[in-house]
Amino acid sequence: MADDIVSIKTGCCIVGGGPAGMMLGLMLARAGVEVTVLEKHADFFRDFRGDTIHPSTLELVYELGLLPEFLTRPHEEVRRLNAVIGSSTIRVADFTHLPTHCRFVALMPQWDFLNFLAEKARRYPNFRLLMETEATCLIEEGGRVTGVRARKGQGELTLPADLVVGADGRHSRLRDLAGLPVERLGSPIDVLWMRLSRRPTDGDEPLGRINGGRILVMLNRDSYWQCALVIRKDGFEAIKQQGLGAVHEAIARSAPYMSDRVGELKSWDDIKLLTVTVDRLTRWYRPGLLFIGDAAHAMSPIGGVGINLAIQDSAAAANILAAPLRQGTPTDGQLEAVQRRRLLPTRVIQWLQVTIQNRVIGPVLAKDTEIVPPWQLRLIGRLPLLQRIPARLVGMGIRPEHVRTIEQPPVRKAP
Repeated sequence: MADDIVSIKTGCCIVGGGPAGMMLGLMLARAGVEVTVLEKHADFFRDFRGDTIHPSTLELVYELGLLPEFLTRPHEEVRRLNAVIGSSTIRVADFTHLPTHCRFVALMPQWDFLNFLAEKARRYPNFRLLMETEATCLIEEGGRVTGVRARKGQGELTLPADLVVGADGRHSRLRDLAGLPVERLGSPIDVLWMRLSRRPTDGDEPLGRINGGRILVMLNRDSYWQCALVIRKDGFEAIKQQGLGAVHEAIARSAPYMSDRVGELKSWDDIKLLTVTVDRLTRWYRPGLLFIGDAAHAMSPIGGVGINLAIQDSAAAANILAAPLRQGTPTDGQLEAVQRRRLLPTRVIQWLQVTIQNRVIGPVLAKDTEIVPPWQLRLIGRLPLLQRIPARLVGMGIRPEHVRTIEQPPVRKAP
């Protein structure tokens, strides 16, 4: 019944409590904007979400004054990346020369990172985080989005807002509701995520292993390896028909020293499928509505840059929109400015990902033969100076953002 519907007025309603949504919520609240973040789950705990926090993101954490405390949270630090291609081990990236305060990639469970951001955002009285609250439709008046309706438990909420931000990921419900056109770039791969125990004798650095129709990525999480087995697009059902032993064999052939541990994968429940999508909206906004992160541009897992690109979107949006939101409703031109600022980095990184997918990964998966590293990679492995180039692309991206807002008291608006 209408009488049971609760209304909460807010300056900016962010749909989605992932990295993009939580970082934007923190940065806007810090800048004095009234913010409400909606997260449909009861907590942030979701296994096999991206856990790589790159130097560009760590630099934003530093500029927010939170880095010393952040680094006290349990994490691993990756300063170099290696790849085993065929029988050759090649160093492909060295982060230790980046012009940032943290010259490494931090590996931290995403739920810990999100809880950290939520904890810091809650210090501001103008920040509100509503868990177990799912946006169900947009509120529109005269062609402008003026808020969202949401479901919380058995109740309903209306959230009138000066701006709605869709940060609800690659399967964005808001994106579907908004009807904005999507450019689909395609992907020939999917990924199977799993955990296997790690021993001190295994070594420390993350490894990508490429050979004979198999690609296995192993991230060192101290007590275990977080493993990604790359498979052909829509190939999971065929693998399941072969049985769990097919996964065991693929891992054992890629990393023979893991042969005695593949039995830790006892059922298909121990393996999570990531359906890889690469796409982007041709227009990221409508009047009163903006999309950022995977909701605006779904990324391939190549390079682990998706989270960090999304957080860069958040920083750009906060820099451009904080002042307009303090004063009222952002204009279409100001929303377009966010897209214009972030479109080049998105296009460049997606072009690189699609190129690697189609020219490297696809052909590797198609041939069950010994792989010889291309001369370009062999050259990178031999010349440390060249290892700084992929480190810069992965660690900082294109046109990294900085915190341009200052901490301000909240602006209280009439209800």
